Amino acid sequence: MTLLLLIRHGRADAKRNRLYGTTPGIHLSDEGRDQATRLAARLSAVRLAAVYSSPFERCLETAEAITAGRNVDVKIVSELGEVDYGEWTGRTFAALGRTVVWQRVHQLPSSVRFPGGESLKEVQDRGVRALEGIASTHRRGVVAAVTHGDVIRLALAHYAGIHIDLFHRLVADAASVSSVELTDGPPRILRINDTGTLADLVPT
Repeated sequence: MTLLLLIRHGRADAKRNRLYGTTPGIHLSDEGRDQATRLAARLSAVRLAAVYSSPFERCLETAEAITAGRNVDVKIVSELGEVDYGEWTGRTFAALGRTVVWQRVHQLPSSVRFPGGESLKEVQDRGVRALEGIASTHRRGVVAAVTHGDVIRLALAHYAGIHIDLFHRLVADAASVSSVELTDGPPRILRINDTGTLADLVPT
C-alpha cells in the first residue's frame, strides 16, 4: 500500500492578477515560506519514504522545507509541472476573462486546449501517470508529491471518478495536503485540501 500526499506549494511571490503558470523564476513569497515552514512542522511526525517535486521553484522550495532535517532528497519529476497555458502565460485574468475560451475553461474544461499549450486532459493524464509511477517505485509507505493546484485537482478527480468537467468543484489551497491511498484495489481518497486550520471557513 502506498499513501500519496499531494501537496500544493506555498503562496508564490507573483502578482495575483496574472496567470503566471510556467513563467520561470517565480519563488515563494514571505507568506509562502512561512506556509512551507508550518507545513513541514505539521508533517514532522510522518515518516516519508520519498519526496518528489515539480521542477518549478515554488514547488522545489516547498519540498526543501519539508525535507529539512530529514535524510531524504527531493526528486524532480517534470510531469508534476504546472499547466502549460501557452500564449496565455503571463496575461492578466481581466484580459483572459473577455475571451470565449476562458468561459469554456470554466463551463466545459474538457473541451479546451490552451492556445499554444496543453489541454487539461493531457495535464490529468501526465499527472496521474507520474503518480502511478511513483507509487510503483514505492510499494509501501508514505510518499510526498509537491505540485500545483490544478494538477492536484485533476488527479483527485481521476481517483474519485469525477468527470474532468467537474474538477473545479475540488479545492487545493496553497500549502494544502490531500492524500490518496493506492493498493491493488480501488484507490481511496483520505483527505482533500487539509491546511490544518479552519481559517478558510471564516467569511471574509
